[in-house]
Amino acid sequence: MAESTASAASGASAPFAEGAPCWVDAQLSDVEAGKRFYGDLFGWTFETAYSTPRIPRIPRGPRDATGERSTSEWAYRDGESVAALVPKRDGRMPTVWTVYFATPDATALVERIRAAGGQVITEAVPVDSLGTTVLAADPQGAVFGLWQPDSHPGFGRHHEPGSFCWAELYDREPADDFYEDVFDSGKQPDVGRAAVSDVFPVEMPPHFLVHFGVPDCEAVLETVQRLGGRVQKPPFDTSYGRVAVVTDNQGASFAVLQR
Repeated sequence: MAESTASAASGASAPFAEGAPCWVDAQLSDVEAGKRFYGDLFGWTFETAYSTPRIPRIPRGPRDATGERSTSEWAYRDGESVAALVPKRDGRMPTVWTVYFATPDATALVERIRAAGGQVITEAVPVDSLGTTVLAADPQGAVFGLWQPDSHPGFGRHHEPGSFCWAELYDREPADDFYEDVFDSGKQPDVGRAAVSDVFPVEMPPHFLVHFGVPDCEAVLETVQRLGGRVQKPPFDTSYGRVAVVTDNQGASFAVLQR
């Protein structure tokens, strides 16, 4: 995660409780194409963040010994930060949206993840003066991030159209014990869990699906397709709203949620 000067100065968000989703980013091969897609779809504007040391994504190995630096784009909705688009350094890495959960102590949480049977993909890495990030996976392989804030607490805007509203964990077996051990109660706000087979083919690996709010679930699908994306799952009703699963014009999956 990286932060622009304008967003860091705004102080728009209060810190998030531990285990609450506090940030999302997408790793893309073509960030400029991503800006056009999401700018048109959600009305996002963008600002180039200053370069920070590149944190590898899946497959994740040791940090680049050359010290290569990468620049991400921050997305804004009505002047407040909502997400980031991050360039892929290696084309073999997947095109994905990742959700980050807040923590006041990333190092301690890493130990709880290991003790509960999870995998730490990248150790706690400071990102300038903004905070500390970790990438991990639960015992079934669902990948998520951790964010220990410093000057950047997380979303400037969420729970609104064009911003993060929900994250659904699709897994094969209930993962409650793991998340209870990691996040104490395991009851993260803005997170639900369902069987993979409820929505996806049974061979789909466990994963977190990021949801963005929209005023009309059906209407937005036409825009997704016009922009080069596709509909993975037509609209269906859930306990938390009406949802459709789509991919962007580079293959990153996400959901749109009407409440």
